[in-house]
Amino acid sequence: MSVILTFTLNGEITEVAVSPSDTLLDILRDKLNLVGSKKGCGKGECGACTVIMNGEAVNSCLVPALKASGANVETIEGIGSVEKFHPLQESFMDLGAIQCGFCTPGMIMSSKALLDKNPNPAREDVREAISGNICRCTGYVKIEEAVLDAAKKLQERPARRG
Repeated sequence: MSVILTFTLNGEITEVAVSPSDTLLDILRDKLNLVGSKKGCGKGECGACTVIMNGEAVNSCLVPALKASGANVETIEGIGSVEKFHPLQESFMDLGAIQCGFCTPGMIMSSKALLDKNPNPAREDVREAISGNICRCTGYVKIEEAVLDAAKKLQERPARRG
């Protein structure tokens, strides 16, 4: 049995047929072809599937798809573009915070959720924000530095109007 799920995805109203057993990660990857969120542990322990839902970083592998009804969901595909990277994406690349790249989308989304709420975080705030994300390649120092660098870049941007 399928149910139509309606939610806002990366700023656009989206409708998709889901089954009651689908997770948000399942529909993002398998039905909407947004593969930036990674299928890691499937238990909410690695953070590879992190997206922002209603302003909070969540493990999309643990969110029943129907729980996203009416929600505002942001994925890595919704921030920046090939032509203009988001400051977090720029800083991760420039400061060597990316190795294999598997954890990177989840790290960036957890970091974005932090910076959306706290534009001037301390290193401890960054550590807490990414504490649910596992990186097996880089360690965390370069990731923390990239988030702090992106925070500075975002503060230097002119304020958006409208």
